[in-house]
Amino acid sequence: MLSSTNSATLLGVSALPVAVEANSGERGDPRVVLVGLPDATVKESLDRVHSSLSNGGFSLPRTRITVNLAPADLRKEGSAFDLPVALCLLASTKQLGHDLLKEFLIAGELGLSGELRYVRGGLSMAVLAKQQKRRGVILPVASAKEASLVDGIEVYGVDNLSQVVDFLNQKVTLDAIRPSINSSNTAEDPLYDFNEVKGQPKLRRAVEVAVCGGHNLLIIGPPGSGKSMVSKRIPTILPSPSMDEYIEIIKIYSSTGDASYMANGLNSRPFRAPHHTISDVGLIGGGTIPGAGEISLAHNGVLFLDELPEFKRSVLEVLRQPLEDGEVTISRSAGKVTLPSRFMFVASMNPCPCGYLGDPKNSCRCSIPQIQKYRSKISGPLLDRIDLHVEAPALAVTELQNFKKSESSEVIRRRVEVCRKIQRERFSKLKIKTNAFMPDSWIEKACFLSDENKQVLVHAMNQLSLSARAYTRILKVSRTIADMCNSVNIERNHLLEAIQYRNLDRKII
Repeated sequence: MLSSTNSATLLGVSALPVAVEANSGERGDPRVVLVGLPDATVKESLDRVHSSLSNGGFSLPRTRITVNLAPADLRKEGSAFDLPVALCLLASTKQLGHDLLKEFLIAGELGLSGELRYVRGGLSMAVLAKQQKRRGVILPVASAKEASLVDGIEVYGVDNLSQVVDFLNQKVTLDAIRPSINSSNTAEDPLYDFNEVKGQPKLRRAVEVAVCGGHNLLIIGPPGSGKSMVSKRIPTILPSPSMDEYIEIIKIYSSTGDASYMANGLNSRPFRAPHHTISDVGLIGGGTIPGAGEISLAHNGVLFLDELPEFKRSVLEVLRQPLEDGEVTISRSAGKVTLPSRFMFVASMNPCPCGYLGDPKNSCRCSIPQIQKYRSKISGPLLDRIDLHVEAPALAVTELQNFKKSESSEVIRRRVEVCRKIQRERFSKLKIKTNAFMPDSWIEKACFLSDENKQVLVHAMNQLSLSARAYTRILKVSRTIADMCNSVNIERNHLLEAIQYRNLDRKII
């Protein structure tokens, strides 16, 4: 007897449809044959299914049964096919009715006792089921919680195989899971706050400008000047993600099997700070079947690279496309996948290997060749894509002993939210939300300069030998500074401030 149901496999962060079919009563030895280009994990599902059926009190098949995962030319991976395979086996041996089996997209990993365990990509599967106009999805409870974020589709969370069988046989009813999200704006006990930062007014200003417009930021300073301290506090002044942004974030984390991010709710954005020993694949994503890397895990959040020159140059160069396009395309033998990677890039570095070049209190021990080798790890094209370069000088002892609290993250965040609102209204007809990703077609309209300001910018371009990319990025930063001042036009002081944030890229390289 033939039975079938619907499931899915992940490619990148998206779910692709897979039809699970089982045909019993075939001639031959009584065994189950699994076909459809399964990987090792999928092949092992037959052993898990066999044990879960036995421990669940179901009769085991006594004929030859062929289980097919279609399309046959799409490689299947993961343990999500355990549950649909078990249900198809039961349906093909008349232990389960067919009426509801095709109405749902089903996925889940089975334990030997029949309990269901978390599977990756629950939210992506719910999106796919909605696109296919299925009635709903049936998933393990942990996966169903994230899938419930998708509107317009029924999401059922189940604990074990017997519960699913009783539901599909209409012996019991289940309540669809409703989304439960922590929507508080701030954490109850924040670990970091900008009121802990001593001094550094110029750095604090540059950080606020960068966050307001979603611009990339490079901080340069000697050891102990607060580069890492300030960078780790950037998430505390970022506005809360919208529901669409939140779903995009959960979709990426779910595809990696990390369900922990959902506990943060709508009060935070991702902050990723990989170690400088990370590989190209670890940063950009990839693998035999391409998966998300650090830049995708930082989507709608912050990617922080501490001690930028210590990263391998080949690792840094893969950042070019994501910084420019907000996405990265990875091609492998298993297929080509495009992953989202629209993040705010923050990096820090010392001015030289010893860290004390230009420090008035400590003499630099580095030779000129050492300094050149250290700085040459950051290429001109990468530096061009960083909008703001700011110096963080060493702090005086008197500043460290000053216990007066500076502006808190909450105060700065409120100003950032006002500025971001202006940008959302400006780009309401586009998918972008910040000036940093303003398309070229909008620059002339949104970044209009008077003739006098045009001459100022031309002079700066000639003096600093800046590229055409730097030209447009100066205009975008100027637009952000004008938005912070609630100014319709870009004034001269806005333009000059944006220019002075670029005056380091000819000193660095």
